[in-house]
Amino acid sequence: MQCFYDFHIHSCLSPCGDMDMTPNNIVNMALLKGLDAIAITDHNCASNAEAVLYAAQGRLTVLPGMEVESCEEVHMVCLFAELSQCREMERDVQGSLLQIKNDPEIYGEQVMLDGLDEPCGSVEQLLVVATSLSVYDIVKRTHALGGVCIAAHIDKSAYSILSNLGALPDDLAVDAIELSKHGDFDTLAAVHSNLRGMRVLHSSDAHYLADISERVHSLEIMGECSANAVINALRVGIK
Repeated sequence: MQCFYDFHIHSCLSPCGDMDMTPNNIVNMALLKGLDAIAITDHNCASNAEAVLYAAQGRLTVLPGMEVESCEEVHMVCLFAELSQCREMERDVQGSLLQIKNDPEIYGEQVMLDGLDEPCGSVEQLLVVATSLSVYDIVKRTHALGGVCIAAHIDKSAYSILSNLGALPDDLAVDAIELSKHGDFDTLAAVHSNLRGMRVLHSSDAHYLADISERVHSLEIMGECSANAVINALRVGIK
């Protein structure tokens, strides 16, 4: 079946995320837009993933994940079928973060919410910083935990693998590459020929509700659109 998706959405846990990006608002907007599956991918943290899973109540497939920043300042989207896998990855990521305290007046609040959108805490450590993990470390650990790893917004001029490393290394076993809404794959592939044949995803990197993807891009999966089916489809790694 065709599974319409947006696999890169931030909640208000990310300091750059709008305060309207609450679990229930995200789920309801995704449903209004006709999506079948979404992923919650806050910066270097997954503390709001469980609340989004609760808010979905089976009406929408939710993959817990994170947008991890490597030591090369490259953003990598890590997705999992199970919350326990994501939390294990989160422990590794949190332990490798630069230790900088968040200043909400400069960077924004980092708010944790429950499944009813009620505040239940905040993250004091600044999340929008690099880890000490290389892109290779991130891919290897994600795969070891049963997840998939996606090179995020490769068409952007900052925090992408092409902008920061100059190319996608042939030996970096990412499961897919992600383009932003207006990314032009053919233009990139004309310069980086090794992108051809890879699975290309189009996700929103939404920090605001209105930016969540429309029902445009889909993933072919076997059977119903479950978290495991999505992960298995992405793991194939080709179009």
